[in-house]
Formats: sequence, structure tokens, C-alpha cells
Amino acid sequence: MIDFSQLDKTIHEKGRLAIMTLLAARAGWPFQDMKAELKMSDGNLITHLRALVKSGYVEETREMKARPQTSYALTKSGRKAFDAYITLLESIVRSARG
Repeated sequence: MIDFSQLDKTIHEKGRLAIMTLLAARAGWPFQDMKAELKMSDGNLITHLRALVKSGYVEETREMKARPQTSYALTKSGRKAFDAYITLLESIVRSARG
């Protein structure tokens, strides 16, 4: 039997799962690119990013280009947590399929 309490509650929320998936596929996503890709409002995206940064799963990098730009990437612990989350989801799906 699957222990659903093992699902990482930080990642499991839909918006944060979408962010983690983007960051797992490619590091260094600028805020505006993530916003456009995920079709999230500024407030919604920044709220989820703050939770992920606070958990240590995501790191924030600020640069001065033509204008200030903030980018986000997974940390090592974020990658490890995401991989564990995906592995657990895969086992849930395998269990459900028999």
C-alpha cells in the first residue's frame, strides 16, 4: 500500500509542481519567461517561488542587464526532492495499474 503522506506537500501543490517541472527541465528561468510559460500572475508566481526558495528547493539570482532580471534554478536539494517526488508518483501509477 502506498503511503500518501510521503508526498512532499511543498511540491505537491499544482503551481509549485509546474514551477519545479520547468526548473528540472532547464535551469536559469527568468521570472518573466516563467510567468509567460505558466500563464500565472505576478503575485501567484512570486508567492509559489518564495515558498520554494524558503524550502531550499529553488535559488534566486538577480542580475543587472538593461534592467534588473531575476532568474530561478533548482538547488541540489530541490533536484533531489523533485526526483523523489516523481519516483513516488511513478510507484503510485504502477500500483494503480496493477
